[in-house]
Amino acid sequence: MPHLPPVPLKIALRNTPEIELWPAALLHARSNHDARALSRADRVLRRKRDGAYLAADLPEGLLPLVPNLRRERGLDDALDALESTSPHARHGVEHVGELPLHRLHERLDALGIDEADYAARTGLDLVAEPDWLAFAGFDRYRRPLWLRIDAARHWLRMRDHAMHEGVVLEAISGYRSHDYQLGIFERKLARGLSVDDILAVNAAPGFSEHHAGLALDIGAPDEPPAEESFERTAAFAWLQEHAGEHGFAMSYPRDNPHGIVYEPWHWRYAAA
Repeated sequence: MPHLPPVPLKIALRNTPEIELWPAALLHARSNHDARALSRADRVLRRKRDGAYLAADLPEGLLPLVPNLRRERGLDDALDALESTSPHARHGVEHVGELPLHRLHERLDALGIDEADYAARTGLDLVAEPDWLAFAGFDRYRRPLWLRIDAARHWLRMRDHAMHEGVVLEAISGYRSHDYQLGIFERKLARGLSVDDILAVNAAPGFSEHHAGLALDIGAPDEPPAEESFERTAAFAWLQEHAGEHGFAMSYPRDNPHGIVYEPWHWRYAAA
């Protein structure tokens, strides 16, 4: 049976410490075997560390997509989430819980980042991941955009408001997991950058506002993503005037107290 087109705010990503539960309709098959499974699945268990598809939730039960599925770290948490009621189906009850931070401490130690020192120096707090996120449409690259339900709702309203006034706002990225942020550090370290070099541009894993599903990187058509030149666009001018009406504020202006470089593209929802 073909999947119906995804509808913003009506589809949820269930989140657990090691595994995400993705709507199958929003994933791309990587093999013929995956394609057959995804075409019949409601949800797919996806490993956060590397994006591997672990299992497909079919009408007749769970279909493993990897060997030794039962040994997969975090599987029990994922199966519990799979069995529980989807948050967006609870008739307006939209409580968002937070995932534990226990493994994050180990990962910061492995990078040589002193958690307490970094927090004191930057004024940033550790950010827990939410236990579910709402589908907020697609980003510039046609990737699913995940945000907390309140941020998603206000992002869509703000985007439509801007469009009505002739201004196009493009989402560049939204929610990012701790694993995603760790991947940024690992790739840059592999290119020869030091941890201090990376911290001048990227928040330490666990300290990024993107982890909470409340922050968006916003761009404009024909503009490179996440560049200071965004401040010269009509989109940035519109955000400066109207973003506050929708509960969004720029997190890292020039000379911000956190030591993060100026990011005119980074906006956080903090309630309207």
